[in-house]
Amino acid sequence: MTDQAFLIPVILIAAAVLSAVIALGVILTKRLNRDAAKESDVAGRRGEEIATGVIVKILREGDRLLTNVPVTYEGKTTELDNVVVNRNGVFIIEVKNYSGRLEGSENDFNWTKYHRSRGGKVYVKTVKNPLRQVKRQVFILGHFLRENDLPVWVNGYVLLLEDNAPVNSRMLLRSPDEIDRAIHRDGAKGGLDLRSTRLVVHLLENGSLPK
Repeated sequence: MTDQAFLIPVILIAAAVLSAVIALGVILTKRLNRDAAKESDVAGRRGEEIATGVIVKILREGDRLLTNVPVTYEGKTTELDNVVVNRNGVFIIEVKNYSGRLEGSENDFNWTKYHRSRGGKVYVKTVKNPLRQVKRQVFILGHFLRENDLPVWVNGYVLLLEDNAPVNSRMLLRSPDEIDRAIHRDGAKGGLDLRSTRLVVHLLENGSLPK
């Protein structure tokens, strides 16, 4: 067998091995990304549960707390983590459980999250700016209420459980005391009478007003 004839199967074997290694790398990358997404979802759900538990302890007589509320207006859909309805108004409290350091401004579409692992490796990820997200939620919920003849002012807040916001904003809540002040401040814009409170709650629970 000539050297050239010998090299051909060797090259073919090497190419096959390389293809297998690349394919394995692609599979592992997809699996790692999928696992990371699952971990992020679990952390998010856990954060929402913690936040809801905190809000429940703050509620007073006449307060109603609704969780995971789907709302649609003109094709725009959102799900609200927590909505408190009381005589002071309607309050969205969006919850985020971002670990690590966040960078970004109030008006950025996305923020950058830096998370250091136990081994010292820094992972960089892009996350949605929750302040812009809650502004969108306020818009959708406000218009949804108005199209159902409930011209109610909607207040929007973001609760970052790790208290790691990269900006200062009136929409950020950092403690149970701040949540309490936000939803129980007398004279807040958007105060409701008892009838309006009941109608808002019924609409958000059932998707329509009582007949």
